[in-house]
Amino acid sequence: MSIYEYRPLLIFCVAVAACLGAVAGSFLNCVAWRIVHNEPFVRGRSRCPHCGHVLSPAELIPVFSWLIQRGRCKQCGARISIRYPVTELVFSLVTVLCLLRFDLTVLCLRNLVFLGCLFLLTLTDLDAMIIPDGCHIAAIVAWLAALPFVGMSRGAILTHVLAGIALGGGLLLISLAMDRILGRESMGGGDIKLMAVVGLYLGPIGAMFALVLACVIGLLFHALRRGDGARAFPFGPSIAVAAAAMLLFGAPLVAWYRGLLGQGGNDPTA
Repeated sequence: MSIYEYRPLLIFCVAVAACLGAVAGSFLNCVAWRIVHNEPFVRGRSRCPHCGHVLSPAELIPVFSWLIQRGRCKQCGARISIRYPVTELVFSLVTVLCLLRFDLTVLCLRNLVFLGCLFLLTLTDLDAMIIPDGCHIAAIVAWLAALPFVGMSRGAILTHVLAGIALGGGLLLISLAMDRILGRESMGGGDIKLMAVVGLYLGPIGAMFALVLACVIGLLFHALRRGDGARAFPFGPSIAVAAAAMLLFGAPLVAWYRGLLGQGGNDPTA
């Protein structure tokens, strides 16, 4: 069944996706904070980072709790960062877009896991320049688990696997060469592994476009940060945004390019 067959079903599914996406965004933000602070994220109640107050269910409602409390902790009155409602709203939108793009399918669920991993590593990389290996592993496991249900041919599977290996391996060689030239680390290992996963999901053409877009985003991000005196900057968020953009909106661009090559317009993310 497609959500586009019946308008009330479409509205209902979008509403559910928005709510679940906000909850998932809240969870991913919490996981990112605990990873950065070396705390276990599989157990323990959510609490105020200032006073340690354990949050009640009423204080954990995405977006609304922040608004009702006017951005302050009920216990100590400390300001709660606007990052919390923003991340919840952003991932809510991402979840809705994924549903609208891939419908009620296993492909939608697989890609939502990938988008969740991209979202999580973006937060950790921005906070502490950390890209958890768990994000790569979860994305790869989701891709493999979905193979029996997404209708990819053996040739397409091989192409995507080789794209991941070639992209990750190629960037590794370039990084090693640049390290010797510059005398310092030019690209983190997490970025290289992330691009390999992007290649696995997007295939060679989609990943190529994602890499170019990531470089453009990274240059813009670096230009905006020049005034703070920081030399190093996290590249993971640029890769994540570019990969998410290609996954959700890149099909027409890739179809056009494949048409130029005479390969047809098949969706590289399928």
